[in-house]
Amino acid sequence: MTADLDQAGYTSLQMVEGLADKAAAVLENLRESAVAARAGERREPTFQIGQAAELVGRTPAAIRDAEKDGRLPKPERGANNRRVGYTLEQVNDMRGIFGTRPWRDPGDPPAIIAVQNFKGGVGKSTVAVHLAQYLAIQGYRVALIDCDSQASATTLFGYVPDLDLTEDETLYPFLRHDERSSLSYALKPTHFDGLYLIPSNLRLFQSEYEIAARMAQGEPGLVDRLSVGLASIAPNFDVIIMDPPPALGAISLSVLRAANALVVPVPPTIMDFSSTTAFLSMLEETLRTLAQFDRAPSLEFLKFVASRVEENKSIHKELIKLMQAIFGHHLVRAPLKNSAEIDNATARLMTVYEQQGAITSKSVRDRCLTYLNAVCKELETDIRGMWPSHQERLRKEGLV
Repeated sequence: MTADLDQAGYTSLQMVEGLADKAAAVLENLRESAVAARAGERREPTFQIGQAAELVGRTPAAIRDAEKDGRLPKPERGANNRRVGYTLEQVNDMRGIFGTRPWRDPGDPPAIIAVQNFKGGVGKSTVAVHLAQYLAIQGYRVALIDCDSQASATTLFGYVPDLDLTEDETLYPFLRHDERSSLSYALKPTHFDGLYLIPSNLRLFQSEYEIAARMAQGEPGLVDRLSVGLASIAPNFDVIIMDPPPALGAISLSVLRAANALVVPVPPTIMDFSSTTAFLSMLEETLRTLAQFDRAPSLEFLKFVASRVEENKSIHKELIKLMQAIFGHHLVRAPLKNSAEIDNATARLMTVYEQQGAITSKSVRDRCLTYLNAVCKELETDIRGMWPSHQERLRKEGLV
């Protein structure tokens, strides 16, 4: 019988190895054939002068005048002598010239946001990545930290995690408490000016067990290790966004400990609402436990985002009304509706914000951008509300 079991186990191993080899080969072919989608090959999004003026907070005429008098470089022109679109880096240079950068003051706390739910498939990485890119487009200095070994956020920046990245380029070495004193070693510039990524790969999964085992052996301070790392890079950023695993483990605890704001995506389905209810109960228990060790986070805001919304489904409408009644001002007013534009961009390992044109149709893309911008704009207001230096401006804009 033992021999039979051994043989069965060996046969199972062979089967899994064969499938793993085939999958790896296909993934390698995808990488080879999709060179244009690779992180190192991507280019910044570009903006026409009207869009650039709106982002900078000045008129197109003011930009043209600054180009004429030498404060800004002459615009690039194409073969037809028309202006080539401005890159985000050029838009940020304009913000510097016109004094319209939205950065926090050095005395303001950085916003450290966990986009978290303990259930997969809720749009967590989609929200995290699009929020990071939206904020970068608005001119903020942003770090996106992929804390999930599934590496969905990393993949959306064009990396094939376990082929393009080693464990030394992720959180893994720092969380193991090696000799590193800063997370700066892992920050990678992206094709969005002002946006940096700390990527992930499957190896990060191993740290879950290592950290949990060491905490059980008398090292509870390991839950603060991520906080220490964020503090080492925080002076260079306005916003740090974390995309944690969809489970309550050692890394998720570390993320909660480090965060000062929480964004929870919730698709309006019975199962997802039930899962989120369980998440809130677990979150309450976790915060109580952390408080016993004087490690409870202080959340500046907690926001729920109705994600993956199907506008034609009556049950979605009913559940959104229920969520509005329960969560009140903690629910982002704009729902993040499902869109073929997001799905098609994701299939290309990209996002809607970096596509220069519509993948589906202009009307679908415009609707998708309306949803994304509305959600991100409200979260941007919550972020700015954390900063004393922005209070007067928020009042003038009628946002508080």
